[in-house]
Amino acid sequence: MIDFDVVDIKIPKDANIIIGQTHFIKTVEDLYEVMATASPNAKFGLAFNEASGPCLIRHDGNDGELENVAIENAQAIGAGHIFVLLMREIYPISVLNSVKSLQEVCNIYAATANPLQIVVGITNQGRGIMGVIDGFPPKGVEKDEDISKRKVLLRQIIKYKR
Repeated sequence: MIDFDVVDIKIPKDANIIIGQTHFIKTVEDLYEVMATASPNAKFGLAFNEASGPCLIRHDGNDGELENVAIENAQAIGAGHIFVLLMREIYPISVLNSVKSLQEVCNIYAATANPLQIVVGITNQGRGIMGVIDGFPPKGVEKDEDISKRKVLLRQIIKYKR
C-alpha cells in the first residue's frame, strides 16, 4: 500500500532552490565545494537526508538562514538520500551542471525560485519523492510583445545573444 503527501517547500525571499537525489554522505562536502567555488558572492545552505546508519539530516552552508530552511525542508520531505540546496546571489543555472556532474548525484527534481510542492510517496519502508509541482499552470501562449519582453529580460540577466 502507498499513501501520498504533498509538502510545501519554503523558499526564502530572493532565494532559489535545487532539490535532488543522491546516494552518499560525501554529498554535503561536494555540494559545499560546488557552491563555494562557483562565485565568491554566493550565499547558500544545504541539507542531505541520510538513508542508512544513523539516518541523520547532514547540513552545511555559509548562510545560517538558508542552512536552517534547507534543514526544515529536508525534514518536511522526510525521504532518504535527498538533498536540498538553497542559494542567493547566484542562480541554479550557474551551478546546475556542476551539481549534476557529482558522482553521487542521481537525479535533480527541481531548480527554481517558484512556489514548489514535493509529492511524496509513503510506504511501510519510508518516504520517497514521486515528483514536484513547480510554479503554476500556463495562462496562455506568448504573443509578439511577450517574446520581446522575454528577450529583453534574458539580455539583462545573462547577456543572452540571439
